[in-house]
Amino acid sequence: MFDLYWPIALIVASNVVYHISSKSTPSDIHPLASLTVTYAVAAAGAAALYFLLDRGGSLAAQYHRLNWSSFALGLAIIGLESGSIYMYKAGWNINTGHLVHSAILSVVLIFVGYVLYHEAITPSKLAGAALCLAGLYFLGR
Repeated sequence: MFDLYWPIALIVASNVVYHISSKSTPSDIHPLASLTVTYAVAAAGAAALYFLLDRGGSLAAQYHRLNWSSFALGLAIIGLESGSIYMYKAGWNINTGHLVHSAILSVVLIFVGYVLYHEAITPSKLAGAALCLAGLYFLGR
């Protein structure tokens, strides 16, 4: 059971720190300049964790297994990170900005899952999407 839920706990805890950090980025710094430090810390941290968790592993050997997805993920992360900082600079509150983009994303991913991965669209998923959209309505009031 722990194996199932620890990743969710990690994501939630990391997202809390992520949003506090994004909202706390100084207003007089360009978001992309800030992200250069963010990514340097992330790269160093990921490398350190790799060597800690895969003793005797070879990053070079792992790099030979890469495909397009690592590069696309890197570009997507730039959009996610800078989008969040810009969202907060534009005046979004920490308690609504994330809810708005997460609700929209949830609805979009139902259809992405269907088109790309042949995941079923069930009545309960459609009801969940409707609840997400209803939530957006109530957030906007």
